[in-house]
Amino acid sequence: MNTLPSEKEMYRALVQKDISYEGIFFVGVKTTGIFCRPTCTAKKPQQSNVEYFKNTSEALNAGYRPCRRCNPMEPAGSTPKNINELLKLVESDPSKKWKDYELRKNGFDPAAVRRWFQKHHRITFQSYLRSRRLALAIGSIKQGDNITQTAFEIGFESLSGFRDAFKKITGTTPAESKNVEVVYLNRILTPLGPMLAGAINNKICLLEFVDRKMLETQLKRITKYFNCTFLPGSVPVIEKLQEEMNAYFEGRLKTFSVPVSYPGTEFQKRVWNVLLDLPYGETRSYEKQAELIGNPTAVRAVASANGNNRISILIPCHRVVGKNGELCGYGGGLWRKKYLLDLEKKYK
Repeated sequence: MNTLPSEKEMYRALVQKDISYEGIFFVGVKTTGIFCRPTCTAKKPQQSNVEYFKNTSEALNAGYRPCRRCNPMEPAGSTPKNINELLKLVESDPSKKWKDYELRKNGFDPAAVRRWFQKHHRITFQSYLRSRRLALAIGSIKQGDNITQTAFEIGFESLSGFRDAFKKITGTTPAESKNVEVVYLNRILTPLGPMLAGAINNKICLLEFVDRKMLETQLKRITKYFNCTFLPGSVPVIEKLQEEMNAYFEGRLKTFSVPVSYPGTEFQKRVWNVLLDLPYGETRSYEKQAELIGNPTAVRAVASANGNNRISILIPCHRVVGKNGELCGYGGGLWRKKYLLDLEKKYK
């Protein structure tokens, strides 16, 4: 939090639009008087024409105005007000079908809605709606409701269409879905960029930065452990997680209360349980962590288990450092690890 990466590294991140540096620095362009995020899509200026800032306040105080293209004053990955309004309408009645004329009637631009869902959820708005309706269906069927009645109640016009859509999205049939769990996925915002949160049975089972390379692998592992299907949508425990994450990044919360679920091998669970006991604002070496699980020679295996942690920050693998205190081994990026450690040091 107190220092910036080297100018060479920041310029590289700027040129490559490196999302892992979101929130780490902002860049002011001397020739235009504008400041941007490192991921701004505007044409990149020459290295001699830029200067760097730790936060938006510094950039504003230096006389720069915010870029209209990348909106650096907004939290990274934030949802526009009109999309938030639409999502609230969808959640108030997930069975409702939203055609383009319905969107226009309610003041939404169908093309803008499509672009936002493709960019942030990688699915169409209509696919999102179908997924939300099927989430309702799975819940109803698990409670013993009739499949045919459920299909028509959530807006499908034929039973065959319901079965085809159900199979395509969940990988199973409605009749078989009683044995399938649902993991609800939703984005939450942090100063270090958006994260993907997953919840099953009112417990958090996933919290990863959306740009992490291992994210797809982690989703496959969750599928294996829980015999689950993934559906978009917010549930109370994810909403609670967003509240607690906000408080954590503001220095108001040191211990998370949201419940977590983290199946793995017996060795992995021992490592993760030890991590949960690592206090806020403190660090520990991989060697010490291996000692604490009763296996002092398993340093490499401990590091691997840390890397396979699927619930970042809540299971605080960022607090484990090298033997000499150096930063190493963080899937979200070392600059994020430094940010988190500096944050906790500041508010300890």
